[in-house]
Amino acid sequence: MSNEFETLMHYKFQMSSMGELSFFLGLQVKQKSDGIFISQDKYVAEILKKFDFASVKTASTPMETNKALVKDEEAEDVDVHLYRSMIRSLMYLTASRPDIMFAVCACARFQVTPKTSHFNAVKRIFRYLKGQPKLGLWYPRDSPFDLEAFSDSDYAGASLDRKSTTGGCQFLGKRLISWQCKKQTIVANSTTEAEYVAAANCCGQVLWIQNQMLDYGFNFMNTKIYIDNESTICIVKNPVFHSKTKHIEIRHHFIRDSYEKKLIQVIKIHTDQNVADLLTKAFDASRFNFLIASIGLLNL
Repeated sequence: MSNEFETLMHYKFQMSSMGELSFFLGLQVKQKSDGIFISQDKYVAEILKKFDFASVKTASTPMETNKALVKDEEAEDVDVHLYRSMIRSLMYLTASRPDIMFAVCACARFQVTPKTSHFNAVKRIFRYLKGQPKLGLWYPRDSPFDLEAFSDSDYAGASLDRKSTTGGCQFLGKRLISWQCKKQTIVANSTTEAEYVAAANCCGQVLWIQNQMLDYGFNFMNTKIYIDNESTICIVKNPVFHSKTKHIEIRHHFIRDSYEKKLIQVIKIHTDQNVADLLTKAFDASRFNFLIASIGLLNL
């Protein structure tokens, strides 16, 4: 069928086959007998050179722990065009590097009036990339083909407005196929509410993937979503609206409907094993390295 398609395209549009995919929109694709490896190390080298970070001291993590970014109005201003250019370059890199996703999103919130503290945070991301330029996503051939997802949140983690951060990632077996890091639009009243909103966001992504995969003949109904908050799981399973949940925006409650229709199932997981944690906050080197290994990021 591949040969027939190639012949048809060549006849209809005078197109020629370039052989096996190895490079696509900045993504390097290495196809091996036991799996596929996707990375952007050439792009990393380019942006390190562009912003003069080719010979800097490396950092073990992309963001410092216990040092939240704040407005810092008394600090010195920095070149806003340079700051935005650096953020844009890093945002493109998150297509294959979920390890920098949270740090980049946190720094991107200060693009209007960036200060020296924000600029130093961005520079730390580049220093981390200098030490880990070849990290990429590994998709093993022999891994099971089951859709599962992980959901997490960091309650009131955004220092500016005390909104929580949603983190979510979806896997086909051990293959990471989608991930999200986003500041929530509401100010949550509790950890449970923040986790519930994150779970609803993750559920929406799962339903989209389910519909996509139906086109290829794969039925992934009753997908497992792993959540590390027992109260959130109870709210999802309880169809009754009560005083604890009536203030939550209606659009987040569709996860209950999805659960009743058996499109998803919610399962408790220990916080230490919840890989979506990587997308919600900064960590020390040991925890950070454990999480990036768990989602399938490695050097090849």
